[in-house]
Amino acid sequence: MKVQLQQLRYFAAVANHRHFTRAADELGVAQPTLSKQIHSLEADIGAPLFDRTRGNITLTPAGAALLPLAKRILADVETARREVQELVGLRRGRVRIGATPSLSTSLVAQVLRRYRAAYPGIDLRVEEGGSQDLVRHLTEGELDLALIVLPEHGTDPALRAEPILRESLVVASVMPLTAPLRITDLRDRPLVMFRKGYDLRDVTLEACRRAGFVPSFAVEGGEMDAVLSFVEAELGVALVPSMVLSSRPGLRATPLAPPGVRRTIALAHRRESPPTHAAVALRETLLAYLAEGPLPAGTSLAE
Repeated sequence: MKVQLQQLRYFAAVANHRHFTRAADELGVAQPTLSKQIHSLEADIGAPLFDRTRGNITLTPAGAALLPLAKRILADVETARREVQELVGLRRGRVRIGATPSLSTSLVAQVLRRYRAAYPGIDLRVEEGGSQDLVRHLTEGELDLALIVLPEHGTDPALRAEPILRESLVVASVMPLTAPLRITDLRDRPLVMFRKGYDLRDVTLEACRRAGFVPSFAVEGGEMDAVLSFVEAELGVALVPSMVLSSRPGLRATPLAPPGVRRTIALAHRRESPPTHAAVALRETLLAYLAEGPLPAGTSLAE
């Protein structure tokens, strides 16, 4: 089998667009050339990669299996290219960092401000999302670093995760609540709930489960800004990091009675792909910022 990088690029583009002509336009090649390379790749793989029934382009099982591998290979090649360019001084490099919304608007913004001042030539790309999405993008090679929430059962074995912060959650509401609040006090209060796949949803549901009840939802499916807006509209209360309420003067933060609900924030990268020089510099900037303080509200350094 002699699979070429160019063929993988063509394959990934068609898989992304689900359209041969649009993929060819993106790549700047003639559509017949792209089709020929895809056919050649399918011959090398020994299986069709796309189902072309009735003009609709969909991935076959073989194509679906190849796509994450192709993305990872292409991402590694790009990382290697940039790493070499950094070493020879052709370019300053690039860092792709992911973070949860609560960290993006507080910690990450301040760290990137310091990093930009020290390394103005670095191309910075930030992805905001839930931890589960960020972990997937890390393993697929689409991110260099990510600030993720460590799950209790451990993170993906393909990642190396370094605990850096412990974060306390509070109950966000419009009207002041009697403090400290127990998790069981949420039994009869409708909750504004995050979308599925969002780590705060899992944390909230697990805390309620351990307290012996299933919460009722006033509304569900939102990202952080939407959830806070729904709470402001008095649709219900939500369990959130205290730091996100600093810019929401209309909301009140009620702490939870001990032991409360806490989560660990870690800085993660792929084990098999060491961070580039630019990414290592960003890690060092982040750790230095945390060591100097002050820390975001409701957080402490991980032990």
